Amino acid sequence: MVENPNGHTDGRRIEMYDTTLRDGTQGAEIALTLADKLKLTIALDELGFDYIEGGYPLSNPKDAAYFDKVRDLDLKHARVTAFGMTRRKGIEAKDDPGMQALVASHAPVITIVGKTWDLHVDEVLRVERDENLAMIRDSVAFCHQADTTDEVFYDAEHFFDGYRANPDYALDTLRAAVEGGATRLVLCDTNGGSLPEFISHAVTNVRETLGLGDTLDNPTGPLLAIHVHNDGALAVANSLAAIETGCVQVQGTINGIGERCGNVDLIPIAANLRLKLGYDCLRDDALKGLHHLAMLVYEMVGMTPVAGQPYVGANAFTHKGGMHVHAVQRIAHSYEHIEPDAVGNQRRVLVSELAGASNIAAQVGAKFGIADDRDVQRKVLEKIQDLEHQGYQFEAADASLELMVYEALGKRPAFWELGHYRCVILKRQRDEETSTEGTVKLNVDGTTEYRVAEGDGPVNALYQALIKCLADHYPEVRTIHLSDYKVRVVNPTAETAARVRVVIEFRYTAEDGSTRVFSTVGVDENIVEASWEAISDAFQYLLIETRAGITV
Repeated sequence: MVENPNGHTDGRRIEMYDTTLRDGTQGAEIALTLADKLKLTIALDELGFDYIEGGYPLSNPKDAAYFDKVRDLDLKHARVTAFGMTRRKGIEAKDDPGMQALVASHAPVITIVGKTWDLHVDEVLRVERDENLAMIRDSVAFCHQADTTDEVFYDAEHFFDGYRANPDYALDTLRAAVEGGATRLVLCDTNGGSLPEFISHAVTNVRETLGLGDTLDNPTGPLLAIHVHNDGALAVANSLAAIETGCVQVQGTINGIGERCGNVDLIPIAANLRLKLGYDCLRDDALKGLHHLAMLVYEMVGMTPVAGQPYVGANAFTHKGGMHVHAVQRIAHSYEHIEPDAVGNQRRVLVSELAGASNIAAQVGAKFGIADDRDVQRKVLEKIQDLEHQGYQFEAADASLELMVYEALGKRPAFWELGHYRCVILKRQRDEETSTEGTVKLNVDGTTEYRVAEGDGPVNALYQALIKCLADHYPEVRTIHLSDYKVRVVNPTAETAARVRVVIEFRYTAEDGSTRVFSTVGVDENIVEASWEAISDAFQYLLIETRAGITV
């Protein structure tokens, strides 16, 4: 029995069915390689996902190869599922290439999708309604009778729209699937426009009308599952409503990726089921791996992580307002609904013009020994407020913030004096490549360093020239690498004379071999000067940290 923090217990097991590999890749500009699909399969299995939908074996060579390769994986828990459509009209299931491909995949579970909404039967599929029922029944039965198939799930496409328009026929399609031997009846909100109250009503009515159970313990027949899309921003609420009224399985994707507005996000589903409602799902310790899983999928599909994603986003436990930070430092749950590490995330405190002294103390107080020095905290805060008025922002520029603290303490050393820098961009003919040359002149410990470097644009050229100037004096600068570069106009009404904010992320290799990451910010009307400020601050920060023996 799982304790429910909301005041009651409910140990009912809920199956987690992941369709990131299939339905998720139907999202715009989302694709997974075969290697990605196999790697994600292993990651999902390790967390205890019950079913992993690999794709449609007949749709493309990659999906066909997946079902060959996945059999070589030593999966501990998950069952791989093949997805396909019902047989075509006017042909026996055994003669349909799609049906043959599903069985040939040797997947232990097959999911068949069929038409449930009479509008689709009449106007899209254009078959007689009885023929549609036969297509569902025959397809499920054919897969169910295959020697390599243990279970067959029936995806009732557009079920809720169909149930709203013609409940009797929608129920008939489910009965046809049951007659064919389906073990799960998956109610799909394919258009994603239903509301939780209607979901609850429909699920309850289906379960009672068909006499279906609501628990995985000793089922006497098929059970209900839920598969919803997020077009009304209610996918999580709709899925939870369906589970509360009798569904034993929830289908969705990691991070909610998928067609149009996406599928239900299984990350908050899993967290809500276990932490809020007391259901049993995934492995007992799986929730701590949710953050890693979410980031893994973002990396695989080339998407920028959603900072505001519930539970696992970078901002999910981030505090900015001074009053909030003060409260969290005293009682964390006063502004946090769960402990961040319960889902593998962590608390962050931001420093900005909205901050109070508590933010300064929380973020840098321990490192600089100013946790109780209100004068220094307020001095730094006033500087931040002044600079943010000019367009600076320090939420994503931790190194620049710390440099301000060094200045406030009178401890920021000068590693060099700038003589000048210059960039020359040469472009001759329209079809010729552009060349860029950067020149930097510094005074370093009484020595004049005057170096020139070519680069891919002015920022890269100056960056390379600065390294040349410093490397003989400070060898550690050779380990620093620019890993991300962002630029934003902060006063667009000034048009081409607008000020820009440049935030640059850097990585460097520490003496222990580990990789450290930090960011700096620069602001100016000239994008090159803003970039130079961020770059030179990064080099100074690196030298302070490494030479002072303080870990970044």
